[in-house]
Amino acid sequence: DPRDSDVLVATMWQRQRRQCCFIAGGPGGGVYRSIDGGKTWNKSQTGFPSEDLGRIGLAMSPANPSVVYAIAEAAKAKGGLFRSRDGGASWEKMSGYQSGGNYYNEVIADPKNPDRVYAIDVMLQVSDDGGKTFRRVGELLKHVDNHSVWIDPDDTDHLVVGCDGGVYESVDRGRTWRFMANLPISQYYRVSTDDSKPFYRVYGGSQDNFSVGGPSRTRNNNGIRNADWFITSGGDGFGSVVDPTDPNIVYAQSQFGNLNRFNLATGDVMGIQPEDAAGGAGFRYNWDSPLLISPHSHNRLYFASNRVMRSDDRGDSWRTISPDLTRNLDRNAIKLMDRLWGADAVAKNASTTLFGTIFALAESSLKEGLLLAGTDDGRIQISEDGGGTWRATDHFPGVPDTTFVSRVVPSQHDVNTVYATFNNHQSGDFTPYVLKSSDLGKTWTSIAGNLPERGSVWVIAEDYVDRNLLFVGTEFGVYVSREGGNKWVRLKGGLPTIQVRDIAVQKRANDLVLATFGRGFYVLDDYSALRSMGPDVTAQPARLFPSRPAYLYAESSPLGLPGSSFQGHGQYIAENPPYGALITYYLKDGLKSRKVKRQEADAAAAKKNADTVYPPWDSLKAEDREEDPAVVVTVSDSSGRMLRRFTAPGAAGMHRVAWDLRLQATDPVSGPAYKLDPEFPFSAPPVAPFVIPGSYEIALWARVDGAFTRLGEPTTVAVVAADPPTVRTNNRSVAAFMEQQRTAELQRSILGADALLDETVTRVGFLKRAIDETPRADTSLARRVRIFTQQLQDARELLNGDPTRGRRAEASPPSLLNRLGSAIGNGWSGTLEAPTAAQQAQVDIVRAEFGRVLERVRQLVDVDLKALEAAAEQAGVPWTPGRMPRVP
Repeated sequence: DPRDSDVLVATMWQRQRRQCCFIAGGPGGGVYRSIDGGKTWNKSQTGFPSEDLGRIGLAMSPANPSVVYAIAEAAKAKGGLFRSRDGGASWEKMSGYQSGGNYYNEVIADPKNPDRVYAIDVMLQVSDDGGKTFRRVGELLKHVDNHSVWIDPDDTDHLVVGCDGGVYESVDRGRTWRFMANLPISQYYRVSTDDSKPFYRVYGGSQDNFSVGGPSRTRNNNGIRNADWFITSGGDGFGSVVDPTDPNIVYAQSQFGNLNRFNLATGDVMGIQPEDAAGGAGFRYNWDSPLLISPHSHNRLYFASNRVMRSDDRGDSWRTISPDLTRNLDRNAIKLMDRLWGADAVAKNASTTLFGTIFALAESSLKEGLLLAGTDDGRIQISEDGGGTWRATDHFPGVPDTTFVSRVVPSQHDVNTVYATFNNHQSGDFTPYVLKSSDLGKTWTSIAGNLPERGSVWVIAEDYVDRNLLFVGTEFGVYVSREGGNKWVRLKGGLPTIQVRDIAVQKRANDLVLATFGRGFYVLDDYSALRSMGPDVTAQPARLFPSRPAYLYAESSPLGLPGSSFQGHGQYIAENPPYGALITYYLKDGLKSRKVKRQEADAAAAKKNADTVYPPWDSLKAEDREEDPAVVVTVSDSSGRMLRRFTAPGAAGMHRVAWDLRLQATDPVSGPAYKLDPEFPFSAPPVAPFVIPGSYEIALWARVDGAFTRLGEPTTVAVVAADPPTVRTNNRSVAAFMEQQRTAELQRSILGADALLDETVTRVGFLKRAIDETPRADTSLARRVRIFTQQLQDARELLNGDPTRGRRAEASPPSLLNRLGSAIGNGWSGTLEAPTAAQQAQVDIVRAEFGRVLERVRQLVDVDLKALEAAAEQAGVPWTPGRMPRVP
């Protein structure tokens, strides 16, 4: 009570959920009240049901704290909405409305109106008469299944609602809604990938937000936008698989086995859920039913309920290839809270999946017809003859009986090796159960190793190259083992602490794709370096890992500028992987300067309480003069000619940088290194031509005191055109690439000349001021420096154009820099086409005229300026930048 902090109202109830069944309440539940700050409590049962109670939601009215609302589940339909007018001491039943304790049964009191109360439900409800009647708030253009409501205490028309679709805001009490599209909070059950080129797509099913697909990266510089995703099936989304020969054919499903075949090219949707034969008992589908395409035939599907079904014609027809593979237990004969419960128990088995279903299903890629099925009641069944006969295992070492089988995975390296994970969290057991069999399920051993004791396991995946490289998705993240499960290490790298529900390995890209339950999909790009990260590698000073092929293409800008452009923060945009070639390397110790090495040695000595000797002066001088060491990455073509060089992190550990597939930029270096200004949208780094497809050598170097030492062995990366030759209208040949390099050299010279003139103008400005402030300097010297300034401006006009016309918004003939900039800006932005004839003509004009301009610049700087500065020195003018003083 906000008026009296000693007055508290609380609820208590007991319930139990297991994988098989659920009871929402039992004896002992009720509302309790304390008037001494919680020291003592009394059951506030007057007017409240005394039967077995389930979940009870409470809300005290901020407008009148004596008014308390309670929404309660109870046996024999005695639950409903209750109101107290005396702070919870007594209650009256206002209506039989209650919204189901498994998901909802919460109420929120309006901050200003004591008679208005909101109820959390599938459709958000509100009552204006103290709970006697409820009506919908309004869900127009808003997702349903609400779970949280905030009411603005200053403006009660202002609502913020959290639901299965995300977060919505209304400023008119539910008539209209604004969706918060910048929150990546989808709950994904399963994930798969296709083999689309050049970039694969990611598919999965999300809680109450359909089955979806989207690109693993896009061809634009904005990233992966919400609009890049598409829906393949409605309802709650679950497993999706894609035809490996035709990425337009997607099989997607919603809850309880509602399976569809979706054609991305045409938009056609065909329902293909298997139905039992006439007279059959029907199928028991899990909420999340397992689906797969056979690795031996792209037209063959396997799908499972409590039985396994097979289709050889893409789902047009089905045949059942197994009996009931579960234990077929009667969940109503299983004790909860130490007893059996009848049909009138509180919300018995409400909002639960069916029990006795197959959840995990797989076929060996090494042996056609070798099928594995795992059930929700703790059984694994294996068939070696395509479903003709099955062999069951019900008990596993160290795993509690009937524990949910969350995955069965046949090895891609040995036909007799099988992996399985078990998840017992719904029985309050969070132990990680990860097992392996080397004899096709006859015997099992735990490979949970050093996984945390608390962290249920959902999925296991095996690398397709290294049989000992395994991944598991747990309640709190993903772990990797290089030792077949003997030792596990958590992979972080930006992955939050989140439930990892499923794992897919995209083989062509060597990507690890995760489905998280609450933070969307995550991708670890090119994890292949993990295959080599053994003790023999970590003992080496440095290691440069092989790079996967890099796709060469021109990024587009559909939003006009990179990233979110001018879209604000209202939309979520996932970053693309870095453009170009990923370069991954390992440093055992990292590069350290003399100063850092000395400080580390001093710190170690101080820890031992040993002396730290003051270094000699020449040693400190060497420290002061030393340049920080750096790792340098070099890129060379097949002839050994170096094309690119850039620095990279030099600390100990694993690192990844990207080469953007361009040559070295030739812009003048006259200040600090370029840094992107995130608040100025038009900032862009210097540009250079793209390389052409081919093989390029990547090498790693340590630069210490100006000396370069190679780190590890070089590797090669294949640069591959992302577009097939058929789309090229004007093929960019080797000759065109060489011409672009010549143009880059011309750009280097002309930009250098322009920068030299800018520098000289500044230099002469200081000289003019110094001459004017030297009384004994002859006035002819002042006139000479002003004439020279005019000559510099004339030379700048030859490069930059007429500033007099430009400042007055009048057209003038194109300058050399304008001509070259236009040709480069238009001709270097693509990867497929050679420069056009018009662009080349501009370059030829610049090349023809620049020699005359450069000669004029050389005369001014090397001859005329030196003579002027010599005269100034002779006249005793104070020093100015660029001059060499003389001995007086």
